[in-house]
Amino acid sequence: MNSICVKKRHPSDTLLYIAIYVCAGFSVALLLGIILYVLVKGFRCVSWDFLTGVTSVLNGTVGIAGNIVNTLYIIVITMLIATPIGVGAAVYLNEYAKPGRLVRAIEFATETLSGIPSIIFGLFGMMFFGQTLHLKYSILTGSFTLVLMVLPLITRNTQEALKTVPDSYRSGAVGLGTGKWYMIRTILLPSAMPGIITGAILAVGRIVGESAALLFTAGSSGLLPKTAMDMLEKTFEPGGTLTIQLYLSASKGEFEVAFGIALVLLVIVLLINFATKALAKHFNVNKE
Repeated sequence: MNSICVKKRHPSDTLLYIAIYVCAGFSVALLLGIILYVLVKGFRCVSWDFLTGVTSVLNGTVGIAGNIVNTLYIIVITMLIATPIGVGAAVYLNEYAKPGRLVRAIEFATETLSGIPSIIFGLFGMMFFGQTLHLKYSILTGSFTLVLMVLPLITRNTQEALKTVPDSYRSGAVGLGTGKWYMIRTILLPSAMPGIITGAILAVGRIVGESAALLFTAGSSGLLPKTAMDMLEKTFEPGGTLTIQLYLSASKGEFEVAFGIALVLLVIVLLINFATKALAKHFNVNKE
């Protein structure tokens, strides 16, 4: 006689387990297949000169250093603008705003923004930031456009992170006589930090992989700034990111260069994902 503590597995459960493992294995195999394919195609092109030089027809050189610098410029400018606005909006919606039509409208607007195709953001950025504000094709125009794209991602992730903080933290802080802003700054935000950082790094990943919007706003120049003044003026000048250069190389039939850039992008994306996991784990350990 079987004990009632022994769980009997039905044939449907076995089929479900098999289906789950098959789907998981397919996902892993697909990722490994893409990485290996890009690695084989692009490994020969990647070298120190490729990473530190610039493309020059006169000198016969191919390099992506200028594109890497442009990508870093856009990441820094976009995140400096989007992060405080996104976190502040999430704090307001979650802690200050009373549930009602206004909150629902704002949440609906952020969800709608996150679903708009990037090409539409690019057209809007080109017309508004580029022509109306006279910023033209520049890194600043591309950054402002990307702020609109990643703002919903940061806001929603911060909201969800704040919702995971137990209400007992809020009640305890209020019971001790602390002000609301002091409670948010010292208790809620540190407790929600893993989710906030995850949202920010995911936003960086979207910035790194964006091409359609930047093609209309940032341009495609891959020149390196030579002086400190050039570094400051760079934000008002056109600058093509790695994804833009990949698109241009592929459209010209330079597939070896395109796969080399794709390999660099894959490495960056993998590093971003590893950093996300490491930082989230670090803050979770500190919180405990």
